[in-house]
Amino acid sequence: MPNTPLFPFGHGLSYTRFEYSDLKLGASEVAKGATVPVEVTLKNAGSRAGTEVVQLYVRDLVGSVTRPVKELKGFQKVTLAPGESRRVTFTLRPDDLAFYTAANRWEAEPGDFEVFVGGSSAETLSAKLTLR
Repeated sequence: MPNTPLFPFGHGLSYTRFEYSDLKLGASEVAKGATVPVEVTLKNAGSRAGTEVVQLYVRDLVGSVTRPVKELKGFQKVTLAPGESRRVTFTLRPDDLAFYTAANRWEAEPGDFEVFVGGSSAETLSAKLTLR
C-alpha cells in the first residue's frame, strides 16, 4: 500500500498553471551567521490570472539529531496575469538553519543543506547550500 498523502502540504487548486524556473542561491557556501538570498522565477503559464503561494523549504542533510525531511521556512503569495513572470526572493536567515542540537542548544550546525522552492512540498526545485 502506498504511503504518500493524497494532497501534499501546501497543495492548492487554481484555474491557471504556474511554472517555476531558475532557482538561484546568493552563495553555495556561507559562514555561520550569514544570510542567503534565494531567488526563483515564477510564471503564469495559463490563460487566466491567478495567485500562487510560493513556498521555501530547507532540509539539513546531516545533523546531530534526526531532522525533518523538509521544513517550511517562508512563503509568499504572488498574483500574476496570464503570461506574466516575476522573480520571487526569500532571505534565509541564520535561525532558519538552526535547531535544538543533541547538546540542547539552539544553533546551526555546519554541513550541507538542501533548499527547495515550489508550489507545494512535493513539487519543488532544489539547490545545495553548505554552512561553514
